[in-house]
Amino acid sequence: MSTTGHRPPQGPERATPEPAELTEQQRIAQLARATAGGGSALAQPAPEPTFREGVQAYLARLRGGDIGSLPAIAGLVVLFVLFSLLRPDTFPTAGNIANLLVQASSIIVLAMGLTFVLLLGDIDLSAGVAGGASAAVMALVLRESGVNWVVGLLAALLTGLVLGTLIGLLVARVGIPSFVVTLAFFLGVQGITLRLIGEGGTIAVRDDVIVAIANSNVPVWLGWVLTALAAAGYAAVSLGRWAGQRRRGLSRDNLGVVIARLVVVVAVLFLVTAVLSQNRARVASIQLAGIPYSVPLIAVLLVVLTLVLSRTRYGRHVYAVGGNPEAARRAGISVRGIRMSVFMIGSTLAALAGVIDASRLNSVAPGSGGANTLLLGVGAAVIGGTSLFGGKGRVSNAVIGGLVIAAIANGLGLLGQAQYVNYLVTGAVLLLAATVDAVSRRRRASSAV
Repeated sequence: MSTTGHRPPQGPERATPEPAELTEQQRIAQLARATAGGGSALAQPAPEPTFREGVQAYLARLRGGDIGSLPAIAGLVVLFVLFSLLRPDTFPTAGNIANLLVQASSIIVLAMGLTFVLLLGDIDLSAGVAGGASAAVMALVLRESGVNWVVGLLAALLTGLVLGTLIGLLVARVGIPSFVVTLAFFLGVQGITLRLIGEGGTIAVRDDVIVAIANSNVPVWLGWVLTALAAAGYAAVSLGRWAGQRRRGLSRDNLGVVIARLVVVVAVLFLVTAVLSQNRARVASIQLAGIPYSVPLIAVLLVVLTLVLSRTRYGRHVYAVGGNPEAARRAGISVRGIRMSVFMIGSTLAALAGVIDASRLNSVAPGSGGANTLLLGVGAAVIGGTSLFGGKGRVSNAVIGGLVIAAIANGLGLLGQAQYVNYLVTGAVLLLAATVDAVSRRRRASSAV
């Protein structure tokens, strides 16, 4: 006789994602739950590894396919060195570095939203045009109503949220594949933007605050303060996590490895701030220095979204659904709710990316967000290390991948290369990143057997 009550599966029926698909935070959380309440799963605390053992453990993870963002970071360093050698008078200058960061900003924010969708193994082909339509709504609200910039920005974000909600409903509730739904929205939303703006027309963006997002800079003193706070926060999180693992007797990196990683990140932060704090104006009487406002905006999004994915139940559910939807369902996770939510987050961040793009161009056109905007956003996430197979990726991948794509376009532009060369190189880099993802996935699977 079958029972009508619902209870979680017991013993071997309990579904969890495969160990190879778990993030470091999830493995730590599993161990913590296993030892909660005085259990004896870990009879002895994990010994403190030496620096050499820590390096060897990291190399072993790389050989096992857990490479993370390392290829993208290595590629970014190679691109920076290469273009600096080829164009030493233009590429490594403070003015060009600032331009590169601004050019990458909208791509990075778009890729951040797409990361949530890709973590579930889905795709959102409409993200780029959703950003363009949202920016068009903002521009119309600001022009026709003359309201405060806050109202215009909220109108753009609300437009993105509505589009994401509709996509999520059709994908999660109706069951239509995300490729089909978002392809339909890709075509339909472009029609909406064209209707709002008019064929061949543009809407100028003149609001001082909106324009300042991509065209103005944080005061130099405030930039140093924000950098110091970011460095202190990263140090507190890194050392705090290590101390927590040590206190609970969990496996952890050597403290020297943690400090070495911390020193590298902090050094890069202060170096970039020092470069951007220089006067970039070509006329000595004009002062043009400081970090572009879009950079702190991305930093805030990076911190918030990283905390959402790594420190909240929602984030753990996203990884669980991406790793094994059926196992997540049996564990009591609302798979439909999670799938719907990632499209809502993705389209809302796409709207913000559209606002940043409108700020940089000072206008919105019918083609805003179209062309290769989506492809660059997906490419940024994948190049940064987010898996197309779902269940693996971080928000920071979008930042690194976005910088790689912007560096390619910026460097080739300074070299005077034709646009087709940019497409060829970017496509080759994306194909290489997808190949690395597929190979590393197979190696992780084989090492877990």
